[in-house]
Amino acid sequence: MLQTYDERNADLRYWVNGELFHRDQPGLSPFDSVVQGGDAVWEGLRLYRGAIFGLREHLARLRRSATALNFAHIPGDDEIIAAVTATLQANQMYDEVHVRLTLTRGVKVTSGMDPRLNRSGSTLIVLAEYKPPVYDTSGLRLATASVRRPGPDVLDPKIHHANLLNSILAKIEATAAGADDALMLDQRGFVAETNATHLFAVAGGGLVTPTTAACPEGITRQTVLELAAAAGIPAVVRDVSLTEMYNADEVFCTGTMGEVAGVTVIDGRTIGTGEVGPMTIRVAELYQKHAALHGVRLPASSS
Repeated sequence: MLQTYDERNADLRYWVNGELFHRDQPGLSPFDSVVQGGDAVWEGLRLYRGAIFGLREHLARLRRSATALNFAHIPGDDEIIAAVTATLQANQMYDEVHVRLTLTRGVKVTSGMDPRLNRSGSTLIVLAEYKPPVYDTSGLRLATASVRRPGPDVLDPKIHHANLLNSILAKIEATAAGADDALMLDQRGFVAETNATHLFAVAGGGLVTPTTAACPEGITRQTVLELAAAAGIPAVVRDVSLTEMYNADEVFCTGTMGEVAGVTVIDGRTIGTGEVGPMTIRVAELYQKHAALHGVRLPASSS
């Protein structure tokens, strides 16, 4: 699976600390912490007909992550929302839009790892693109990667940081294996997530999903758990083995960029009937309806 380029993004403008740049213009300093060491936190937002679903939850996670990394300056929600609004307004974007929100520790006075070299505050980057859900709805193929997801003894996964090399290495393995994405295990050998999304298995008419011991706390994942409870669908959060995934009736993944997408093959094993199953379709419909109705509407959303 390779995302396709959308021609509507040819002349988009992105935001860096109050200034808008054409996509072909450099707007980030080589002394910025995200360039120097991947020292940044990020969120993915999705715009549905002028409203962003889960905006406050995403901003709260951004703030928790930046606090854990001891950023000296974390902009308030109103400041970030104003930047997102201005970016969407500048690009006249209303629907089918994904927003990549990045907050870095900021620009250093000289190259180096020490955060005391950061003396000019954080850097806020807003990148909005036309990007419908990216996954093939006919079913994804996963391959288990040798690269493991670290637990909090290595790097707490609750920090939603921008150093994604762990996931990128897993993605490289999956691509080499002819799969769409990588299934990643934790250091104990239990299922953690894919390189980009959370995972759910369907068994016995209910849902099972791994804990967040070795993966981020997903906004879409949590929404699915809440929607399942409201719809009377049993859901359990616990350690899940790879064998359980192989033998599940259905498997699907969740995330802001791809919403809810079915998985039909893992490591050459056909999952269930080999087609996207009825529970996956039901959960996807519940999520799409909920997200479309419960977003935070922004001034930039006027069509």
